Amino acid sequence: MEPTKSKVPAGAIQLYNLFIHGEISRRDFMDGLQKFAVGGFTAAALMQALMPNYAQGQQVSKTDDRISTSYETIPSPQGNGEIRGYLARPMSSETRNAAPSRLPGVLVIHENRGLNPHIEDIARRLALANFMAFAPDALTTVGGFPGDDYRGGQLFGTVNAQRLVEDWIAAAMWLKSHPLCTGKIGVTGFCYGGNISNTLAVRLGADLAAAVPFYGAAPPAADIPNIRAAILVHHGELDTRLAGAWPAYDEALTAAKVTHEGYIYPSSVHGFNCDATPERYNKAAAELAWQRTTEWFAKHLTA
Repeated sequence: MEPTKSKVPAGAIQLYNLFIHGEISRRDFMDGLQKFAVGGFTAAALMQALMPNYAQGQQVSKTDDRISTSYETIPSPQGNGEIRGYLARPMSSETRNAAPSRLPGVLVIHENRGLNPHIEDIARRLALANFMAFAPDALTTVGGFPGDDYRGGQLFGTVNAQRLVEDWIAAAMWLKSHPLCTGKIGVTGFCYGGNISNTLAVRLGADLAAAVPFYGAAPPAADIPNIRAAILVHHGELDTRLAGAWPAYDEALTAAKVTHEGYIYPSSVHGFNCDATPERYNKAAAELAWQRTTEWFAKHLTA
């Protein structure tokens, strides 16, 4: 697997990961970029290269006539009161003269910035793979995704984390009971969303059929025997902290007799699946991970 070629130094990409996950301030990020401002790159140019380009990363148009989309707000009495999300399903499952066909559902959980255009695009991709996808916004009660990842991250830090987990559970159970869903659901998520994918596998037990965390932290070892979902794990080789934790999770899943697979993608960093951040994106790794993901859901949600 050939790595994606990048003109941006690896150290600058690592700084971006620290910044976007709230581990360093915007000022520290810009100051840190100064030492990489060589070879024609200014710190400002480096920052521009690292920040998301959602138009460039879009694979499925918002107006694609193969899918039906809507925004839905659902109650979450144990969480923050309500949560709004983006629902996508294939148009081919809807006809004028018969009841719409039921589909397996996939909950899509964003990173720690809110429901940005990339995650909505992920939901549309899942719809084209013949799933009913629901992507909620953790920022619902603080105004929703503000259109900027940095501001989204700041808002995310103001939302009660424990109540937010209950929001995700409410969203999953809403999707599972939706009249157009077969009742079989899975979850996938990225970074924070990968963490929550693992958390939902623990919390939902037999109500969740499959989970596909992308670069997410494993749940506590004591909770792993509660998992009933089939688990598929994706990590980048260069995301050493999380990739290094995979063998222990693998061992615990095996001991608990949980159906699972896990992959470490060579020459790939944290966020390698996100084509909206081209300096992190690894096309070969992302395409293989996505193929494995849709095949995993097809196997475990349609059986």
